[in-house]
Amino acid sequence: MITSLGPTFLRPRFLVADAVRALTLVSLVVAVIGWGGTSFAVMSLCLLGVVVPRMLGLRPAFDVLVCVLVLVSGWSSVLEWYTTVFLWDKVVHVLLTGVLAAVAYVIGSDVGAVSTVERARQPIAVVLATVAGFAIGAVWEIGEWAGHTYVDSAVAVGYLDTIGDLAADGLGGLLAGFALPWLAARREVVRPGGR
Repeated sequence: MITSLGPTFLRPRFLVADAVRALTLVSLVVAVIGWGGTSFAVMSLCLLGVVVPRMLGLRPAFDVLVCVLVLVSGWSSVLEWYTTVFLWDKVVHVLLTGVLAAVAYVIGSDVGAVSTVERARQPIAVVLATVAGFAIGAVWEIGEWAGHTYVDSAVAVGYLDTIGDLAADGLGGLLAGFALPWLAARREVVRPGGR
């Protein structure tokens, strides 16, 4: 993992994703001013979600994909697209949870909990990414429940919604498992003082 962002600051390969990261920071301010305090929690999570890929040195296309999906997910919550746009909730669950499952696999390989993508057997990587998708989805649903219960009762929760979201999360993890060889390839892990 990159322990400092300094050595990679303003490197051309990161510029597009860094622009999305900057847009996420601006979005946090705009969302709080325009939509109130609940949006602060959502967009703060988005800010975390766009910083982690940079720290991991993900390949530029994967980095941009994660950042864009995280930002779209945050604005979808703020603008209430999850409850007003047909199936949008499920689409975002598949896509975002899938890329987050791939990010979780990369982190797992960095800390030695799972084999690196290059050394992992494809079926095992697919199963682990699917499990990661379900785990991320469970945390997401707990967050929705907590938001509904303690923050704003307008946060949509319900049995059918939760089961559908978890199924979408598992599908996203499964698809990410098959895409891991591409998603996690050619990472640029730069150490402080290195190039």
